[in-house]
Amino acid sequence: MTDQSITARIPRVGGGAEIVVRFPAGDSPVRVEDLVAGMRQGVPLEVGDERVRGFLTAFGRRLLRPALARRHPELGSLGFFLRPSELARTLEGLRTHHVRVPRGLVFHLPPANVDTVFVYSWALSALMGNRNVVRLSPRAGAVATVIVDTLREALADADPVVAATQRIVSYDRRAQAVTAGLSAACDLRVVWGGDDTVREVRRHPLAPHARELTFPDRSSFAVVNAAAWLCAPRVARVAAAEGFVNDAYWFDQAACSSPRTVFWVGADDDCDSAREDFTEQVSRVLAGRGWGVDAAMAVEKRVSVYGLAADGLVDMIEFRGNALANVTLAAAAAMPRRWLGAGTFAHARVRALAELIPLVERKDQTMTHFGFAPDELEELARGLGGRGVDRMVPVGSALSFDRVWDGVDLPGEFTRLVTVVR
Repeated sequence: MTDQSITARIPRVGGGAEIVVRFPAGDSPVRVEDLVAGMRQGVPLEVGDERVRGFLTAFGRRLLRPALARRHPELGSLGFFLRPSELARTLEGLRTHHVRVPRGLVFHLPPANVDTVFVYSWALSALMGNRNVVRLSPRAGAVATVIVDTLREALADADPVVAATQRIVSYDRRAQAVTAGLSAACDLRVVWGGDDTVREVRRHPLAPHARELTFPDRSSFAVVNAAAWLCAPRVARVAAAEGFVNDAYWFDQAACSSPRTVFWVGADDDCDSAREDFTEQVSRVLAGRGWGVDAAMAVEKRVSVYGLAADGLVDMIEFRGNALANVTLAAAAAMPRRWLGAGTFAHARVRALAELIPLVERKDQTMTHFGFAPDELEELARGLGGRGVDRMVPVGSALSFDRVWDGVDLPGEFTRLVTVVR
């Protein structure tokens, strides 16, 4: 197929709608059809393309610079994800008897409230040899700007094919014609965000051959073996508290994998004692880091928590300054799944992990855990039978991105398999 025939099937966007290219160029307005037509041209990439791997590795090294990682610790995790050994492990997991090829043009719509998500999604897609357009919200925070600046910095030593095949753009979400044009042109659309965002984007049809991945509203919780917590040495409890704070506070508890409820598993007395010590450890970590929330957030938390109380869902409320609010649920089934404000945690007791099975819903994504053996967790996963919970990871690893997310093997989805029979 010629470049002209490809360009002809890209829908024209009326009204002179333009987008701003933030990577590789800066602040350059361009029309959707021109952007897509330009990216269709040139030398194709392949799965595991060495030129892309080299660029991702150089970018990851820059994110691990001590000064940057101290200022934005979440970027340190991203840099770790982009290490050469991690990229090699991702590619190793794709071995098959088929020939694996790139999906094509991938259109990413990440959320505005978790600045690093778009990089994980884009990096895996680029590693699979795809040409990518990432829509970065104009509301994205300072961390997103740092990421784009660092990408441009790494581009100086990269092969020109990277600049020719990868785009990060911004446009107002009200510019529906832009989303429509990119949706019609892409081979795969990846939507991160709330349920309403997914519904809104789905108004724009894809080409008949194209596919879609969606990551809608999700909720997460933690489970702690009370007896194991009480028996653990202090250094282990402190490390767990530090990990829990990272899980919850890095993105103001708004990340889909950040815990909102803590289930204490075991005898009542053990659960109460373990929770008391846990709260003390978390409070010390918050105080040591000087973590707090502003007045507006403090009001938000109180309104949300008192709303639960008014609905008869809680037995007790405890505020420890503006940074930490604990709510004791009247029943484990009252687990809240909506965001209650940064640093607000509901607590409930259960006798055994199996009691969680009837409580879990499809919306539940990540279960962080402390004090359980692997066979106990595997038994719970089998008992849930797909009704919910896509990730079971140790406390402190809630935000650690993996190639399998929400039960989806992303590298696999970013590629196609070609059957070759000899």
